[in-house]
Amino acid sequence: MKHDYNDLIRLFNSVFLERLNTELLLGGDEPIYLPASEERHHHQIIFARGYYASAMHELGHWCIAGSERRLLEDYGYWYQPDGRSAEVQAAFEVVEVNPQAIEWILSASCGFKYQVSCDNLSGSCEPDRVAFTLKVRQQVIHYLTHGIPERAKILSDAFRKFYGIAPLTAANFPKPIPLTDHA
Repeated sequence: MKHDYNDLIRLFNSVFLERLNTELLLGGDEPIYLPASEERHHHQIIFARGYYASAMHELGHWCIAGSERRLLEDYGYWYQPDGRSAEVQAAFEVVEVNPQAIEWILSASCGFKYQVSCDNLSGSCEPDRVAFTLKVRQQVIHYLTHGIPERAKILSDAFRKFYGIAPLTAANFPKPIPLTDHA
């Protein structure tokens, strides 16, 4: 299956540009969310470098941001870049569980492979990708059982229709396989 970020832009904008004055746009090196202002007629979700996965990640954040947060640049979230300590990485992962669960749902809705983002390549600690993926998966299952947030559900439905994906179940979200040390 071909995954072209232009399809995401077209689908998102057809659903939310008029309804919530929000557009998805291709950006440069760094993703960002910019609320509407005197300079910008629409709220803008800008993803990095044409990466499909970057668009999915930014959409995950947008889908869970409340109306007040959507009036703030980058939703008012703190962000410490790559190079975090173990304590700061743990705080980062707590904040990232919900948006990454939505990211995984949206990715599955497109038939696109999801990979958890620990986003700490040069930090002083090695993130436990399997443990974090399990936390994200647990939140996905919670959403599937108790209801996907409204904007995420609307977007998931639009993506599934476009890509011909059946309704999602827990089977679409396999548990990660831990890497074992074969010494």
